[in-house]
Amino acid sequence: MAQYIEIKTANPDSLLFYRMGDFYELFFADAEAASRTLGIVLTKRGKHQGADIPMCGVPVERAEEYLHKLIAAGHRVAVCEQLEDPAEARKRGSKSVVRRDVTRLVTPGTLTEDSLLDARRENVLASLARAKSGEDGAGDGYAYALAFCDISTGTFRVSETDPARLAADLARIEPAELLVPDAIYDEPAFRELWRTLPAVTPLPKESFDGATAERRIAGFFQVATLDAFGAFSRPELAAAGAIVAYVERTQLGNRPPLAPPVRESGGAAMVIDPATRANLEILRTTSGERAGSLLAAVDRTVTSAGARLLARRLAEPLTAPAAIAGRLDSVEHLADRPALRDALRERLAGAPDLARALARIALNRSGPRDLAAIGRGLMEGAAIAAMIAAEGAPEELMEAARDLAAPPPALPATLLAALADELPPYRRDGGFVRAGFDADLDATRALRDESRRVVAALERRYVEESGIRTLKIRHNAVLGYFVEVSAQHADKLREPPFASVFVHRQTMAGAVRFSSVELGELEAKIASAGERALALEQTIFDRLASEVLAGADHVRACAAALAVIDVASGLARLAVEENHVRPEVDDGLDFSILGGRHPVVEQALRRDPLASGGPFIANDCDLSPPARAKAGRIWLVTGPNMAGKSTFLRQNALIAILAQAGCFVPAASARIGIVDRLFSRVGAADDLARGRSTFMVEMVETAAILNQATRRSLVILDEIGRGTATFDGLSIAWASLEHLHETNACRGLFATHFHELTALAQRLKRLVNATVKVKEWDGEVIFLHEVVPGAADRSYGIQVAKLAGLPAAVVERARAVLTELESADRAAPTQRILDDLPLFASLNRAPPAAPAASADPVAEAVKAALTGIDPDELTPREALEALYRLKGLAKGGEGRAGPCHLLT
Repeated sequence: MAQYIEIKTANPDSLLFYRMGDFYELFFADAEAASRTLGIVLTKRGKHQGADIPMCGVPVERAEEYLHKLIAAGHRVAVCEQLEDPAEARKRGSKSVVRRDVTRLVTPGTLTEDSLLDARRENVLASLARAKSGEDGAGDGYAYALAFCDISTGTFRVSETDPARLAADLARIEPAELLVPDAIYDEPAFRELWRTLPAVTPLPKESFDGATAERRIAGFFQVATLDAFGAFSRPELAAAGAIVAYVERTQLGNRPPLAPPVRESGGAAMVIDPATRANLEILRTTSGERAGSLLAAVDRTVTSAGARLLARRLAEPLTAPAAIAGRLDSVEHLADRPALRDALRERLAGAPDLARALARIALNRSGPRDLAAIGRGLMEGAAIAAMIAAEGAPEELMEAARDLAAPPPALPATLLAALADELPPYRRDGGFVRAGFDADLDATRALRDESRRVVAALERRYVEESGIRTLKIRHNAVLGYFVEVSAQHADKLREPPFASVFVHRQTMAGAVRFSSVELGELEAKIASAGERALALEQTIFDRLASEVLAGADHVRACAAALAVIDVASGLARLAVEENHVRPEVDDGLDFSILGGRHPVVEQALRRDPLASGGPFIANDCDLSPPARAKAGRIWLVTGPNMAGKSTFLRQNALIAILAQAGCFVPAASARIGIVDRLFSRVGAADDLARGRSTFMVEMVETAAILNQATRRSLVILDEIGRGTATFDGLSIAWASLEHLHETNACRGLFATHFHELTALAQRLKRLVNATVKVKEWDGEVIFLHEVVPGAADRSYGIQVAKLAGLPAAVVERARAVLTELESADRAAPTQRILDDLPLFASLNRAPPAAPAASADPVAEAVKAALTGIDPDELTPREALEALYRLKGLAKGGEGRAGPCHLLT
């Protein structure tokens, strides 16, 4: 316990997995926390300061399973191993404690084991740093930077950021763990952002010291200077240095095969804020599931690395037309060559995850199967390179082929010659080196295997001499080799002549165990041969691992190349299967989609056409600038619920993402000018943890759009203002639409049930009314899901309510109320706003003086009548009579402008 407390004191922020034989034990508060999280029994062991010591434990063989649960629950774990054999400890004295120490700190961002990771998803460790802006940090403001790596694959990137864009950047890279300086962690401005991340680890400012960061990074990559890696700003160096220091601290001397840091240029990727990513369900649905997302709909990759690369491309679509065209060329090349595409995919299906196998080898967490994966992957890569080079290909594919064909060619041949066909999961199991690869090992194995045959022969002789047919020679780690017989035969071995041969060792329930001098001597020979054979295999393993690490750069390049080819071939197959087309992407402001379809919904309808009511209906969308205009159009989409407005909005946003990610798109044709930022405000949800109502969340997201959208942005807005009172919501929607048109001047889709907004098309020249067609038949409404020019005059909400199963009496009462409400002239207030209220852009000027109210005798009479009424004192009959009197007075004012008209 003294040893445990000493090691725990050095790792206070982690649960300590303390190795004791075949178990990792936890004590004190660690045991209580682990017991709750893992659902395992909490027991006790001894006392400390007069109190029982809580304890729980997990088997070493199942440790990864329990580690996964603890990390997912937000814990960090320090793994404390036995660093010597117990026999060595006993040499120092019978009560000497086995030497132990922490060999690894397990955190969410530093996982490498396959069992702890999602094979088709990156596991990113990120860090945020800032430094004074200006020359030598003398500026008044701060410059921010992010560094992020995946130690399980070796990727390492840095980029500049700022507080306004930080949430979008973090949503793009999805860090499993974010490192931040203490000072930033404690700032109120960032607290809400930290709550949205799975794990945030504050570190002292020394970890982000920009003065020592360059030296720390150069030391990690064993170079004299970082000049060969490119130019980095001070905050970028500080962020990258913090990553390197944290990796060295958690891996305790083991160096993962990180690639040198690559600097991302600003504006290279479409900016998508967290709310938009959630609304569009790009990588996951709003419930956190992969199924039902855009990624799941378009993923046809056959390798884990390809799946990770596709997810990254969808998360960060490009903004450079030339780079996008390069990706599209690869997809088109393979879409037009089905034989080559299918042959590549068949080869790729047999390619293992090279990057993650390499990381485990570098961190000494690998087994024979990782070495075999490297060898097999490199062999498959060489074959794939030859297939691509034979037919010629676009530059992206040819570059991948060159990486796959680069030296060292001898490494895969060596690995495959050294390793057996059937491999154990762990190197400690032995038996993984192929017979004939090493002469010394073969000779030692022969001795070991011959000894085993001698044991079998000795067992047969003991059976014959004793006449006990059930006698067996067995082995375990405690007793070594022993003779085991059933309890009913044990007395026979205790009597002459066998008493002088067999020595009683252990009595079990139903069995008795004995040893013999002859068996002990044989065991020593077998142990010696087996231990030597295992030692030779370990030496061979280390030599092969060193050869792999010597070619780590080539292995890493091959892993990236295989992922590129997998993504291209998968997208090509998707294009052929789903009838996707190549989009035209340029620097303009066009956005013209003919026959656009929602990739997720279309596939869902095809899987279950009867339940859905038919195939997906394609629709056009043209947000391109009108003639001689310098900004794109905004479509105002009206129509009933359930008609498909939200689907139409989302599908066009998803088509933009797919096009700029380098994918073919679900449409008859598509011409898209680069979208720099994508904004989506779709759906309704509250945020109770931060004290925000549904409407408040809606307004916060809308504010972000109106404050940040540019001329090149694409904005989709659905039902702005519906979370508050009717006229409040109408006013907000009206003003927001004007602002998007006049100030943001962006391309947009604006869906609404405020039909009054359609009148804005009279004065906003780039605003286009569109509606979703419906058909009424025998009192029922049929949704045609077709978007056409024009405006809806009703929302068919009552018909939808009927479909939802509202009681018939409620539906009929609603119809009656709606008829009464619609009897009023609802167009007059809207028209008066159009006629009298200045356009949004001119509201920055001082508002005009309100016109003097003209006297209206009927209005005065109504006012007087209302003044004389006390609602709290009226009986129901008196209230009805008063209402009739007011109605009579109001009729005298019909046709006039003013309050009486509004009252009517």
